[in-house]
Amino acid sequence: MTTPALTLYHNPKSRSAGTRVLLEALGVDYAIKTIDFTAGETRTPEFLALNPLGKLPTLVHGDAVVTEQVAITIYLADRFPEAGLAPAFDHPQRGPYLRWLAYYAACFEPAVVDHAFKREPIEPSTSPYRDYDTVIQTLADQLARADYLLGDTLTAADLHWGTALKWTTNFGIVPKLPVFMAYIDRVCAHPACVRASELDEKLAATLPGPAQA
Repeated sequence: MTTPALTLYHNPKSRSAGTRVLLEALGVDYAIKTIDFTAGETRTPEFLALNPLGKLPTLVHGDAVVTEQVAITIYLADRFPEAGLAPAFDHPQRGPYLRWLAYYAACFEPAVVDHAFKREPIEPSTSPYRDYDTVIQTLADQLARADYLLGDTLTAADLHWGTALKWTTNFGIVPKLPVFMAYIDRVCAHPACVRASELDEKLAATLPGPAQA
């Protein structure tokens, strides 16, 4: 049997859960390389050669190594355009699509981490994301406009955001606003989310340890 060209280094109790959702939505053949945090498998020389930060998700596609959630999302959705999960390069929604993916990495993640660790906010004029409340409200305002980030059509950005909001609201570091919970329900009802969740529940039952980044 031919080994799939795509390999996801994965632990279901980590951010790589969102990448598995996208892989399922794309309908592509992929392999899972399970990472056991308690065994220190993100700190081995072999793994650090792929991702020096020792973080998940890490994706290997042939000879290419792709790290960082947003980079992986953009890469996969563009690499497999037949799934229709990313606006084409010349589509009017391409810019907004990239905006909301970048907003996740540049604004949402650092704001949420600072908030979770109760770090004092810095002067908004020098903060890369202004402040936590503004980040959350900006996202809530966007999601109140339509079913999905770009309107009525679900994209890879929604699969990413829906998974992230499910985690962060469950952890209590993002408020369970009605607009967020309704969005999570819509995105997580997607067949790919359901399949990935079922697969990851089975995998998680075989792994010790708490959730990690």
